[in-house]
Amino acid sequence: MPISVSADARQNPFTTFDGETLAVYDWPLPTTHHLRAVILIVHGLGEHAWRYERLASELIHMGYVVRAYDQRGHGESVGVKGCLPSRNALLKDFAEVVDDTQTLLCKRHHLPLVVLGHSMGGLVAALWVARHIHKYGNAACPVSALVLSSPALAVPVHLGQRLLLNTLPRWMPNLVINNGINPEYLSHDPDVVAAYKADPLVHHKISPRLAQFLAEGGSRVLAYAGKWNIPTLLLYAGSDRLVDPEGSRRFAALAPKDLVQHHCYPKLYHEIFNELHRQEVVEHLLRWLDRRY
Repeated sequence: MPISVSADARQNPFTTFDGETLAVYDWPLPTTHHLRAVILIVHGLGEHAWRYERLASELIHMGYVVRAYDQRGHGESVGVKGCLPSRNALLKDFAEVVDDTQTLLCKRHHLPLVVLGHSMGGLVAALWVARHIHKYGNAACPVSALVLSSPALAVPVHLGQRLLLNTLPRWMPNLVINNGINPEYLSHDPDVVAAYKADPLVHHKISPRLAQFLAEGGSRVLAYAGKWNIPTLLLYAGSDRLVDPEGSRRFAALAPKDLVQHHCYPKLYHEIFNELHRQEVVEHLLRWLDRRY
């Protein structure tokens, strides 16, 4: 039975490897329900963790412990908007948040950890898993399972942009330009689009270093897809105009079928958990989680 619980998250400061501060959010624990797992939500480019409050509330009502954080240069975390101090800063931040979540939540409550990454957040999580495979092979991964929502495994890059990516990251890595996200292609729901446009925590910036991270990251994930070793649910939008759904299709084709389940929603836009028919996506996620936990 679903339970009643406040959806208001508590914001906690988290100190990173280089002494900076990220905003981490912990939603109230379900108190009258058997706890199933901890779910760490990782958001996409230009947005922030609070945009997942509705999904977090739905997960909590089904007995999941939910945590999220604003990635560096996003939301209420530190950093110049759209910039990275180093190429792998987002991966290092993610690794440290995972370690902290394991200590504060997973070990305390004896629960497995599931990561749910959307778009750029999905790329960060998948790259981290690929790195773990590269470094440790089939050794147990600290993450029990992975959910990828429209992951940025392939991004549209035109010839002129590719030429800039070959030069600007070296000479002007933190030059800030518009990230090119058209809010109209986030969702068919006009309320979602309007809220995104009015959101003071949303930004529209990207630097050459961050753009290079996005442009090159997908191929690094695909290189390890055949060796994938953790259960993964891949859900993606077939009508996505912000990331190329071909990246998800290629990952699904290369990955072990017994570990990676995938589903394409042909008519949906990028933010599948914020679409007009989002309930179908949420129920798909909950069924997959319920079978495991």
